[in-house]
Amino acid sequence: MNALRLAALLAAFATVSAAQVSVADAQTAATLGRPAGPTRQVDPKVPQPGAQGKTFPLNSSWIAVSLNNKPFTGERPTFRLDDQLRATGFSGCNTYATTAYPLREQGLAVAPFALSKRNCDKSAMAIENAFLTALRSSGKWDIQGPTLIIRSQTGELRFERAL
Repeated sequence: MNALRLAALLAAFATVSAAQVSVADAQTAATLGRPAGPTRQVDPKVPQPGAQGKTFPLNSSWIAVSLNNKPFTGERPTFRLDDQLRATGFSGCNTYATTAYPLREQGLAVAPFALSKRNCDKSAMAIENAFLTALRSSGKWDIQGPTLIIRSQTGELRFERAL
């Protein structure tokens, strides 16, 4: 019987203590100019569960169609980003490898390139340089139908899906 009274007394004491703590928290929050209770705000930049956003197409191969609306001629550059975020492809003369990170809000960050060391004619080297510069300075990406678009400070790269 005494154990039951002791348990009831402890329960009552815990309830009163919790009420006092919550009143003290509300008073402290009010003096600091904050609302009482949870104050966590949802970051609008972070995708929320159920939010419909585009996902970068990993493990897909792409062939360059144009740079700044100028079509590529001859052997066209390629791009592939695997699920380990390793980007590889052909740049117009050499093969390249790099790391590319799809970011929030359809951003894309590309690390410096590792290139093979072939020498090609001046026109192929100019195409390669323009392609790699646009890819390296990329900022945003988008998919419109079967076309991957990578926008950069130096222009816009358009790719079509390769087989």
